[in-house]
Amino acid sequence: MKRDHYIFDNTRNEFIKVTNSTGRIVGKILKYFAVTASLAIVYYVVFSLVISTDSEKKLKQENQMYKQLYSEMVAKEKVVGDVIQGIEMKDRNIYYEIFKSDVPSMSDFSDQTEFTSDSISENNIVKYSSRKLDVAQMLSQKTEANFKKIAEALSDGSRPIPPLTNPIKNFSYRRVGASVGKKINPFFKVAVEHEGMDLLGQQGDSVYTAADGVVSRVTRSEKGLGNIVEISHEGGYFTRYAHLDGIKVSKGQKVKKGTLIGTIGMSGNSFAPHLHYEVLKDTVRQEPANYMFASLSADDYAKMLFLSANTGQSMD
Repeated sequence: MKRDHYIFDNTRNEFIKVTNSTGRIVGKILKYFAVTASLAIVYYVVFSLVISTDSEKKLKQENQMYKQLYSEMVAKEKVVGDVIQGIEMKDRNIYYEIFKSDVPSMSDFSDQTEFTSDSISENNIVKYSSRKLDVAQMLSQKTEANFKKIAEALSDGSRPIPPLTNPIKNFSYRRVGASVGKKINPFFKVAVEHEGMDLLGQQGDSVYTAADGVVSRVTRSEKGLGNIVEISHEGGYFTRYAHLDGIKVSKGQKVKKGTLIGTIGMSGNSFAPHLHYEVLKDTVRQEPANYMFASLSADDYAKMLFLSANTGQSMD
């Protein structure tokens, strides 16, 4: 469709006829919209790259925070993994030291099979359960055989039980202090070798023997470890109780496990009332925490191990 109209040409000083087609008009309109859309896109890109909205600023801040938290969580996860690995190693050593046997392995019982469908066939369930029962029966037989060996070893009296109880009754893991290793001395503020475990308590709290034995030494002093009671046990084990206030036993006295031997005090170089407790085997210094699992639940024992290993300052 064509339309004719006239316009005045100043150069020629006359009217001339101009013909416009519909296609030409539509083309002009499309060009106008294309230019407008292009400019809108350019404006949007410039705005998004240069200017940040409040929501974008908050999201960027959150991303930065999450990056920092992630790195901290990775470091903490490594520390927890190392602690768990150390606890597992200590548990194996304790089990072997007491029962002279390897810890029964549970690896065969750990099945990674997961049922991810709601429509599992009865045949698969039966096979899975049968396999689990076979593994459980095998582990049960291994455990029973290990207990028979333990019973035989203990029945003849040739393998004495080491001191396994805490010398303070009703003890909470929250009261454990620094254990064996390099610790900061509270008086000199330098790292020195700490040869026992600090068990915190109140002045006058009772201290009991960790196992049957004979009192091999009683020392009363205002220096060093202060008032000390040392007890020798069967199997070459030896326990030392230091910084006592009152002493209730004498040298050469035979004592039973749980016999009252003294009270907690601050004798000698003591920063606060506590019991300094040591365990030795054939004159070799041991980690006392390894000999206290019989006095605590599994959860509290794990927490006690963590606290004793990570407390940086001793009390003496």
